[in-house]
Amino acid sequence: MTEDPAAALNEQGSRWYDSEAGPIVRPYAMTGGRTRSGPAGVDFDLIALITPSPGATDEGDTGLGPEHRTLVDLCRAETQSVAELAAGADLPVGVVRVLLGDLLERGRVTVSRPVPPAQLPDERILREVIAGLRAL
Repeated sequence: MTEDPAAALNEQGSRWYDSEAGPIVRPYAMTGGRTRSGPAGVDFDLIALITPSPGATDEGDTGLGPEHRTLVDLCRAETQSVAELAAGADLPVGVVRVLLGDLLERGRVTVSRPVPPAQLPDERILREVIAGLRAL
């Protein structure tokens, strides 16, 4: 009599996972134990926009895992932010950042970083420009 692994019981007699949980893979297994993205030390902001690089193909790149391919496929349809990719791939943001670092190093994606608040024009100046345009 073989026991269904989904019905496996631990020492206390309780079920430790069910068949609906699917494969259980720890985040560190997806990133190879890394917590930072690539040697370049790129820090992906949550609102950084990710686009697939023009002409990049999946062929011949054996170093990419299924999670890498999922991220590329998600942003192939339309440019997405890091937060959107994490939600779409159902992965933690930290894992997505590491995987995006791998893709960036391989030239598979491009990153458009948001403009830092210090480089944005002052609101007072913008209001004066709008007032001047209305006066015309």
